[in-house]
Amino acid sequence: MTKRGNAIEIKDIRKSFGTLEVLKGINFVIPRGSIVALLGPNGAGKTTLIRILSTLLTPDAGQATIEGFDVVDEADNVRGVIGLTGQYAAIDEYLSGRENLEMMGHLYHLSKPDTKKRAAELLEKFDLADAANRPAKTYSGGMSRRLDLASSLIASPPILFFDEPTTGLDPRSRLMMWEIIDNLTKEGATILLTTQYLDEADQLADRIAVLDGGMIIAEGTPNQLKAKVGNERIEFEFDSLECLKKAEKIISNDSILVNEEKYTLSVANDKGVKKLKSLLEEFEKSNITVVTLSLHKPTLDDVFLKLTGHQATAEELAEEEKEPKKGKK
Repeated sequence: MTKRGNAIEIKDIRKSFGTLEVLKGINFVIPRGSIVALLGPNGAGKTTLIRILSTLLTPDAGQATIEGFDVVDEADNVRGVIGLTGQYAAIDEYLSGRENLEMMGHLYHLSKPDTKKRAAELLEKFDLADAANRPAKTYSGGMSRRLDLASSLIASPPILFFDEPTTGLDPRSRLMMWEIIDNLTKEGATILLTTQYLDEADQLADRIAVLDGGMIIAEGTPNQLKAKVGNERIEFEFDSLECLKKAEKIISNDSILVNEEKYTLSVANDKGVKKLKSLLEEFEKSNITVVTLSLHKPTLDDVFLKLTGHQATAEELAEEEKEPKKGKK
């Protein structure tokens, strides 16, 4: 049974690289046995925060504790209760899948019998048993990611950090990884993940924190965040940029989401058919040609667009914050 309470507590964490202030006072908690997804555009601070929590970076100010251990003062204890899977598979391609797992077991100081037993369990669990004795360089991308994830679990850590765990995977492999990650929380693990796929956060996360400009700008369940956009949205496609601009002036409120490249505009709808009819009448009076219209529930993409002012792209969400060179502050 999962213990109650918070596995991770973050209080006013700050980090700068030279004059660039990357984290400007991060505060949030992660309950035990839950999945929290961290979303944000490029440079928002996601990877920097993951590195601080995994003891790879030292914060300039604030405090973060993991299972009660301070990430700075008790870093060794923290490393004993976490597992980290980065954006790229960190495996030795010349070793077999089994050898990779057994090597990790030795690094965690597991006994030889325990290492062999745990490796066999993970190979079976991650559908790698048939390829266990093949060199990892012969694995597909999905197999390599599963082996990498299995490696982070060799010592059964209660806290897991996944930095874009499904990037580059085909749809089938992504779904398999989703199932694995979901099952880990059912077994009691606590997970913090970053992802470039908003549908992934929607599918997996109990709570989502949106990081932008070095600060948490929104936090809540997926449904709570979607409610910020509206209960329902009407999307219009127009035949020209001119029509789009005219429609934007007619509606003129902060719930509008506009895509000038596709000539589309969507607006929150809290009055059902009545509002739709009213807008169409206004468009007709102004000679605005509507090509198509549709009704849809808000998505996390709508949320991201409203909160950050632009749509999420793979390039923006695939954050690559670089550590400063040694000798520079």
